[in-house]
Amino acid sequence: MAKLVVSKFGGTSMGDADCMLRSAEVSYRQGSSLVVVSATSGTTNDLIALGKTAETQSWPDAEKILTKIQERHLKIAGDLRLPADSVKLLETLFEEMSSLAKGIHLLKDCSVKALDTLVSLGERMSSLLFTQAMSQVLKKHNSEKTAELLDVRKVLRTDDSFGKAKPLTAEVAALAQKHLSFLREGQRVVCTQGYIGMTEEGNTTTLGRGGSDYSAAILAEGVSADVLEIWTDVAGIATTDPRLCPKAQPIREISFKEASELATFGAKILHPATLLPAIRKNIPVFVGSSFDAEARGTWVRKDVEDHPLIRAMALRKKQVLVTLSTPEMLYAHGFLFQIFKIFNDHKVSIDAITTSEISVSVTLDDSTLLNKKLIADLSQIADVQVEENLALISLIGNNINHTAGLGEKIFKAISDINVRMICLGASKHNFCFLVSDEQGPEAIRRLHSCFIEAGSEEMA
Repeated sequence: MAKLVVSKFGGTSMGDADCMLRSAEVSYRQGSSLVVVSATSGTTNDLIALGKTAETQSWPDAEKILTKIQERHLKIAGDLRLPADSVKLLETLFEEMSSLAKGIHLLKDCSVKALDTLVSLGERMSSLLFTQAMSQVLKKHNSEKTAELLDVRKVLRTDDSFGKAKPLTAEVAALAQKHLSFLREGQRVVCTQGYIGMTEEGNTTTLGRGGSDYSAAILAEGVSADVLEIWTDVAGIATTDPRLCPKAQPIREISFKEASELATFGAKILHPATLLPAIRKNIPVFVGSSFDAEARGTWVRKDVEDHPLIRAMALRKKQVLVTLSTPEMLYAHGFLFQIFKIFNDHKVSIDAITTSEISVSVTLDDSTLLNKKLIADLSQIADVQVEENLALISLIGNNINHTAGLGEKIFKAISDINVRMICLGASKHNFCFLVSDEQGPEAIRRLHSCFIEAGSEEMA
């Protein structure tokens, strides 16, 4: 039986016909059986803008965006010499896009449910075009394999949380067995969409921004893949964001636990949820650049050879610190339950948390403050203080909570930068703290110099 490789390509890898052909070459070399693609670069943003413009502005304003999207895809179709039958399918997708936008305009209502269907067209168009690119590459290499398009909604079943749907793992596995059991035969390359799914009732959903990586991992789990590949415009995971720190170094290998922490606390190269399905099935994940496929990239595995104290660091900006205080918390039980129940009711995720005798402090994305009802509900049980314009610094590594002197070294490096909150002890892989938004990049650069550039992987 053939090795089963699932490959996912991001929006920049789908940017134009040349990018698609380059990505198809990578897929051919890697022996990919299932290729998951994002919308062409910029299209998802344009589709969101189309929905909002159709809802709130004149139809000619919306039509301009509609035309822009169509022209972009027709240009790629022409460059790829898309066959007539595929051109008709593309035009059908254009008609659906126009109908949806007109419906939104007439109703003056762009619901999350309607927007999911509209935005799904980005992947549905790009995958149609990419299938042609894949066919051309297979013919070029005289391969006996054929490329075929799959509507991922046949397989990726989700709940009905539109805008951020949750995949139903058991249902996905059963549907993958039904529709994709032939993959190990190695005779077909299936091209499909990331980011989108479907409810049991047949409604189109999306998995939230960045969800293409996650959907690829869900599919890899469903087909019991041997390898999951994530292809972007960056050659793997670095020790920190190179835009913040020019001396960031490539990471050749990182554990699932370290990579999960890194993704959760701000690293942009992987969607935070991506690794969960891979961890469940112990599927190795490779992260590489479709623009430089010969570069070594990064392997994410369950077990790795080296376990440095600090492997990498991340910065998550636009954070808020919410502090809840009440004397009733002193020696009382059930207070934390009340707090977490409110966050649960509002479906708000907490990043870091610390407690004292009468206070609890949590970090949240600043967009959470748009939820006025959340703050109002919290105010019913405690005095609420909100501090904005903060950044969460995370140091990711190994045995962090059992290494004497680590805190001293960290805070010596940033001795003139005020630290607002520290979170340590819950994970041996993470040490995080808050600083001001404007001082976040400088803190990262100093810590990277201290722990990574100096080669100080273990405490003396």
